[in-house]
Amino acid sequence: MPDSYIIEVDSRPAGIVVRDQDGFRFFAASHRFSRLEGRLFRNAREAECAALRLVNGEQPAAA
Repeated sequence: MPDSYIIEVDSRPAGIVVRDQDGFRFFAASHRFSRLEGRLFRNAREAECAALRLVNGEQPAAA
């Protein structure tokens, strides 16, 4: 299983998630996704969904 994933929303980079001992940590690619910076997710899909919620003007789910 990979240790990092690129997260894209609407074919644009949102950030990357990197596996650590507790899950996947998000590192934002732009200011637009800075609210997710450093957040821990159970998996890459969960991080992608949080980024998509931000783009859609919704509140990202609590970590």
